[in-house]
Amino acid sequence: MTNILLFLNMEIIKAQASDVDNLLKLSWRTFYESFNHLNTPGNMEFYMRKAFTSDKLLSELLNPFSEFYLVKEGVDLIGYLKVNKCSAQSDIHDDHSLEIERIYIDQPYQGKGLGAKLLDFAKARAKELELEYVWLGVWEVNSDAIRFYKRHGFDIFSSHPFVFGDEVQTDLLMKCKIVNREP
Repeated sequence: MTNILLFLNMEIIKAQASDVDNLLKLSWRTFYESFNHLNTPGNMEFYMRKAFTSDKLLSELLNPFSEFYLVKEGVDLIGYLKVNKCSAQSDIHDDHSLEIERIYIDQPYQGKGLGAKLLDFAKARAKELELEYVWLGVWEVNSDAIRFYKRHGFDIFSSHPFVFGDEVQTDLLMKCKIVNREP
């Protein structure tokens, strides 16, 4: 699979360890934009300071079972995708699956089809790896995201707890079958 995919005037490229600082800034900004209105400030800060540090992101970038793909428009970093295989997965750990752990897009670029392109990109990556399905976790109160994933072939199959600061939230687990062979 090529490390670069062009989409309109945007490109999707595989992240390198040298991208950690830019990835850190984008992670903080996009996560905050996505979830601050649904959570307490204390829980947001606690989670972000734990999940989005240079050291943690660098270890994820260097993990051979995780892949990050950056979305750029010119020199601007506007989004990213993180996928996990095998032991890097946050749950399930099925060698026949690919987890989409993160899809984050800057607010000004949302609603332009980029999320769908990143889903298609992840599905193509799973197909290339000859995997059976792609799965992800989505917060049960995020009805817009749940509808989006359903429109793109994902079905709810389970749930798991997600500790967020001082509360335990529930993520719905959704998967999409990958067709690798013609009958």
